[in-house]
Amino acid sequence: MQPRSSFTPALGYHWLTGLYDAIVTLTMPIARIHTRLVDILHPQADERILDFGYGTAAVSLSIKERMPNVVLTGVDIDPNVRQYALRNAERKGVTLTLDLYDGGRLPYDDATFDKVVSSLVFHHLDAATKLHCLQEIQRILKPTGILVVGDWGKPSNQFQRWLFLAVQLFDGFSTTGENLQGLLPEVLKTAGFTALEEYEYMNTALGTYRFYKAQRV
Repeated sequence: MQPRSSFTPALGYHWLTGLYDAIVTLTMPIARIHTRLVDILHPQADERILDFGYGTAAVSLSIKERMPNVVLTGVDIDPNVRQYALRNAERKGVTLTLDLYDGGRLPYDDATFDKVVSSLVFHHLDAATKLHCLQEIQRILKPTGILVVGDWGKPSNQFQRWLFLAVQLFDGFSTTGENLQGLLPEVLKTAGFTALEEYEYMNTALGTYRFYKAQRV
């Protein structure tokens, strides 16, 4: 599938994609965030795991470093970022399956994956697209499969709220609104996920990053 032309790339603009890793490293405790995401995901040998919105493949590479024997697939809408992801994987000596899709139906059969992980993706999406993507993730997860999401959430204090304005200026006020209000757990429930858990948050120079885990029915 070819990706659609209208989507918000990393950092809001295509020309900034090449700076993504450097900027998040400067503004976020990104190594700790990825370590915690993988802790919550708890990958096991031979599990089929999907990285939804793989970006520069940092989360995928963290998973493979922890558990090399997982069957890991990434899917994203941005062909530009895929080139950076492939180069990052090559530098690490890791072979990754990194698919592209058009933002509609995920290119996988029902009940394909044991687990899905996603980081810093859903704040890019409007309300209808968030719900659609979560319903698609429900479809491709196996029964009782696990979804782990890390993304911007309700600010832990007023200072974090002001910091988050920088994200909103790049990524849009309308798409980030639900995250800002702490509504992502409600969207997960609306999409049919159960056993929702919210873990500790991490404050960053751009806002409050929160961790969620949910289960397919």
